[in-house]
Amino acid sequence: MKAKMRQASRPINVGILDLLRFQWPVTAITSIVHRITGVILFAGLVVGLYALDLSLSSEQGFMQVSALASTFLGKLVILALLSSLVFHYIAGIKHLLMDLGIGESLQGGKLGAWLTILVSVLLVAWLASWLFNI
Repeated sequence: MKAKMRQASRPINVGILDLLRFQWPVTAITSIVHRITGVILFAGLVVGLYALDLSLSSEQGFMQVSALASTFLGKLVILALLSSLVFHYIAGIKHLLMDLGIGESLQGGKLGAWLTILVSVLLVAWLASWLFNI
């Protein structure tokens, strides 16, 4: 009887490549990205505080931070941190609205996830054009 209950095609271990093959719902994707952006912001806080300390230590330190921030790589790092901040902020607003009972249904969750992505992409595009003077 126990032998019949086993399914031969059931995976025992799920690997990284298996996770990439899953078709994740948009609500799961935004939830995962919200957590990832929180981690990025936490790491970026360390970089930002170091840059602030260096820039306030002396005029030479300020010039170093200013020169680094004006390079292409520096602007990419700033854009990555700002993008993380924008997405995390918009997703946080979505979560606050859901706490108030707005968008708690399945359709409301999907709509909120798509709106989070859309608003974040538009704001990040605007930030990138402003940062890179496009």
